[in-house]
Amino acid sequence: MRRLLAAAALLAVLYVAWYRETRGPTRSAHAPPVPLLVPQGASAAGVGRQLHALGLVRHPAIFRAVVFLRGDGARLRAGEYSLEGPLSLDQIVDLLVKGEVARRDVTFPEGRNLVEMAGLVEAYGVDGAAFLAACGDPSAIRDLDPEAPDLEGYLFPDTYDVPRRADAAPALVARMVERFRQVLAPELPVVAQGRMTLREVVTVASLVELETARGEERPRIAAVFLNRLKKRMLLQTDPTVIYALKKAGTWDGNIRKRDLDLDSPYNTYRRPGLPPGPIASPGREALLAVLHPAPVKDLYFVSRNDGTHEFNETLAQHERAVDRYQRRRGRGGA
Repeated sequence: MRRLLAAAALLAVLYVAWYRETRGPTRSAHAPPVPLLVPQGASAAGVGRQLHALGLVRHPAIFRAVVFLRGDGARLRAGEYSLEGPLSLDQIVDLLVKGEVARRDVTFPEGRNLVEMAGLVEAYGVDGAAFLAACGDPSAIRDLDPEAPDLEGYLFPDTYDVPRRADAAPALVARMVERFRQVLAPELPVVAQGRMTLREVVTVASLVELETARGEERPRIAAVFLNRLKKRMLLQTDPTVIYALKKAGTWDGNIRKRDLDLDSPYNTYRRPGLPPGPIASPGREALLAVLHPAPVKDLYFVSRNDGTHEFNETLAQHERAVDRYQRRRGRGGA
């Protein structure tokens, strides 16, 4: 009889513990958010121990039992969660099964290349190597650019909310490509009617993006590049040399005279025409500037050292502008 009473008492205690864990909230409504990082391949027992260490579960074994009885042992999703508000054990399991991970906004400025973007996402906890690996697969834009070796130029610069989970990188890349498609969709008839392929349009737009931050100047910068291409003139734009130096691993923040002789298909001081492809991700304004350039005959521009440029049609005019703005400070302009 004593054994039966002891067993009954033990079952009652276990039932009360079970009820409190699975039905009652594990935290108060006013408690601050608690981060929970579930690694890839984590077991229910391991997650239970984490929750216990965070003070969210009184009995780790009961968490494991709940997961087992629900049949969710193989459905717990890895990622970083933010546990907020009064949550019961069942609700915590629901969050982990649904993969409702914490998210953060990542902003990609215009004019960044793939390597720079990978470095940026790493600061937000996204795997940079996985990001670059996803960028190395051009199948997502194969119909638009059959020659693309990667996604350089096709990741649209914008702000994205990124989930804190292991597969965030490829999902983010896919969203950036889709955003590029959405932005470009209204302009595809203009591309089809023009003389340039989409790859050439994006390539010129990447040059425009890196040459000026002034929206009002972009159509005119685009016109200069397009006019020079029509006349078979060298583009002679510094951003392409910088890109070539970065690919060679020798960029130190300065362009020297010898760099203009660098043997690279991206060196527009030596190679005629456009570089092989985009050198960065252009924004909407730069893309539109190439598709709708200013109706001017300009062939040259030079920086005024205040964020703006002076434009000219003749070399003589350009040389005078260079003397005025650059010769005493160094090189500049196309």
